[in-house]
Amino acid sequence: MEQPHLVRPHSYVVRGRKTEAQQRAIDELWPDYGVDFDGSPLDLDAIFGRTAPRTVEIGFGNGENLLTLAERHPERDFLGVEVHGAGVGRVLAGMRDRGLTNIRVVRHDAVEVFHTGLAAGSVAEVLIFFPDPWPKVRHHRRRLVQPDVVKIILPALSSDGVLRLATDWEPYAEHMLEVLDAEPALVNVAGDAHFVPRPEDRPVTKFERRGEKLGHAIFDLEYRPRP
Repeated sequence: MEQPHLVRPHSYVVRGRKTEAQQRAIDELWPDYGVDFDGSPLDLDAIFGRTAPRTVEIGFGNGENLLTLAERHPERDFLGVEVHGAGVGRVLAGMRDRGLTNIRVVRHDAVEVFHTGLAAGSVAEVLIFFPDPWPKVRHHRRRLVQPDVVKIILPALSSDGVLRLATDWEPYAEHMLEVLDAEPALVNVAGDAHFVPRPEDRPVTKFERRGEKLGHAIFDLEYRPRP
């Protein structure tokens, strides 16, 4: 059955140019590690060539977090979803340089990937780290963390899975808390209206370092499916 088309403002604007090295990495490595998403369900066992716990990172940016986690956890599979070609090229080049084989990359709108591509209960962990805060009020509807988007993401999460988020923009952190605490299918690990301490295993990325240099506090959130 054909899935309904999603009508929603994108939470991103495609910008930036790929370097020659990034484009070369895409040309050389996409056939092995890229996933061409056409709206059809993804067979993750076939894509990764094994069965393993899976983490999906939405909007991995320059890939620093994705590469570090994949290197630390070779027993897990990591699916990175990103629309920016420069980040895709950087991750593919990083995989080659670090000898990693447990990452696959989708260059597509993550909401559409979750909507039609990921089977129910197929993901152990979803990461949303430092998404665009869209600070202007007229742009708030573009924020990724919205009630309707959360309801699209949740079915893919396993019953013992976890949704982790982080931001350095306090108004967006409060917005995330409001949206996610109001979702009846989720439980805030820290308790309603509270943030979790910074997880020790979350790599420090350039986005976090940049926020700290600007004097921003870092806010981490963690949610699990309600039993």
